[in-house]
Amino acid sequence: MSKIAASARIHPFAVIEDGAVIGEDCVIGPFCHIGPKVVLGAGAKLISHVTLLGRTDIGSGCTFFPNAVVGADPQSIHHAGEETTLTVGDNCTFREGVTANTGTVGGGGKTVIGSNNLFLANSHIAHDCILGNHIIMSNSVNLAGHVVVEDRVILGGGCAVHQFTRIGYQAFIGGLSAVSYDVIPYGMLNGNPGVLGGLNVVGMTRAGIERAVIHTVRRAFKGIFEGPEAVRANAAAIRDQYLDCPEAMRIFDFIAAESDRALSSPNRGKA
Repeated sequence: MSKIAASARIHPFAVIEDGAVIGEDCVIGPFCHIGPKVVLGAGAKLISHVTLLGRTDIGSGCTFFPNAVVGADPQSIHHAGEETTLTVGDNCTFREGVTANTGTVGGGGKTVIGSNNLFLANSHIAHDCILGNHIIMSNSVNLAGHVVVEDRVILGGGCAVHQFTRIGYQAFIGGLSAVSYDVIPYGMLNGNPGVLGGLNVVGMTRAGIERAVIHTVRRAFKGIFEGPEAVRANAAAIRDQYLDCPEAMRIFDFIAAESDRALSSPNRGKA
């Protein structure tokens, strides 16, 4: 039997399969379909024609617009019907036609989406992606499998992100860009192939980062990408100069971390 909170409002044309859990004050509109292993947090709003499938756990306060499909099987030729998961945090908005898939066994078995994210129309979150908080994905953004997107990233309309790519904290990806390599925190990438054009200074300023700190991060950026050696060697050589600047250290830690992809750079897009 489904566990449906008494305060939930469910349209008679909605289908809720046995086993689903519907939280307090949820509003489920007409022609919605909720699968038997879905847990829907308090205050969720499904406007109409929304499909929630799979072993999917959704936090409180999320809103789903028509034709969103969340929790469907991964689009992977290696998926053989194993039960994997999708977890969504609180206060996320999924606009029209957004799709988000569960994980694959080979990728760890889970797709994770944080809180306070906005996914605009027809954007796609593939299997095994790990997304942070306060992310904006504009219309028709496509994330391939195993992508990591850190907090406060903005992805412009129509951009596409290659599998296993990482996008660092508060990076900005321009519309229609092809993201083939990792993008550093605060980085600003545009083009196809994507080229790292500098720092997202506008975003940093709006976030309240002081001008002096932005100048420090700029010096670090220049030392990393214009130094005499390869990018990672440059970063290792100057890292200790920036230990008292957390914003710069985000970049150094990101570069030092293991990754399956190269780094985006101002030099032909790859480092």
